[in-house]
Amino acid sequence: MERPVYPFAAIVGQDQMRLGLILAVICPELSGILIRGEKGTAKSTAVRGLAALLPERDEVVGNPYHLSPDEFAVYADGLGLDTAAPPSVERRRVQIVDLPVGATEDRVTGSLDVQAALTQGSRRFEPGLLAAAHRGILYVDEVNLLDNHVVDLLLDSAAMGVSTVEREGLSVTHPARFSLVGTMNPEEGELRPQLLDRFGLCVTVSAETDTASRIEVIRRRLAYEDDPVAFAASWQAAGDELAARIDRAMRLLPGVRADDDALGRVAATCIEAGVDGHRADIMMVRAARALAAWDGRTRVSDTDLDRAGRLVLPHRMRRLPLEGIAQT
Repeated sequence: MERPVYPFAAIVGQDQMRLGLILAVICPELSGILIRGEKGTAKSTAVRGLAALLPERDEVVGNPYHLSPDEFAVYADGLGLDTAAPPSVERRRVQIVDLPVGATEDRVTGSLDVQAALTQGSRRFEPGLLAAAHRGILYVDEVNLLDNHVVDLLLDSAAMGVSTVEREGLSVTHPARFSLVGTMNPEEGELRPQLLDRFGLCVTVSAETDTASRIEVIRRRLAYEDDPVAFAASWQAAGDELAARIDRAMRLLPGVRADDDALGRVAATCIEAGVDGHRADIMMVRAARALAAWDGRTRVSDTDLDRAGRLVLPHRMRRLPLEGIAQT
């Protein structure tokens, strides 16, 4: 039997990180979340636990781009996929794609299939990690150690939802809509401000400082290691409740609205915070809409805006005039 992942619902504390991850999967248009913190603070555990809660989706069988039936109808010819027969469809769980620190541009975006070129004389595209991550989670540990150009490629795709690759006379465009999760330890180096700004959300995590919470962390982790199956089963009900709530929020999100008063407050807050450009404003509205959907509402409230500001603004602020926003 496959070893179950540590349940997302069983993580002790780290409320802001867990909320940020949930919002990133409810609304991939947030362009991802950056989790900053020391090692051993459940960053990767949370990502893998959350993926296990996400709803299954329809996927056309046998395509390396993880296309839905509707996407297959649009992209199949351009990607050279077989359209002779009606495509078979299966239900698939959301995948996590790990991007290694040493990944090259070709590994990320895709490249010319050299073997096909040499043996068949044909030019064929070999899809990369962006295609593999479509409709899933792209997880980048130690994102601050990646080549800046590679980080740019990831953030471009996360923002646009598509990847266009040009190689040796080939031009290929495929969907690349994923939830980007980057983690980093600030002690190992920072991201350039231009890259930091492009992550929609950012949270800082640290070890629990309350004795009772630390004891509970130990107790749960040892119980999981002693019997992963039994431990996962004991948290199944809580996980199912979270999964249902995430699914409802995803369905509700398109109908959530922010009125002009809410937009005015966002603009005023971003001006006072001294952020550059307009990306913060847009991300703050998106985060507030996702928060409203998470709470089962179709209208953004002032509370949603306050909570969104704490996730969207601190890593973009050149000065800290708003004590309430900077606090997490």
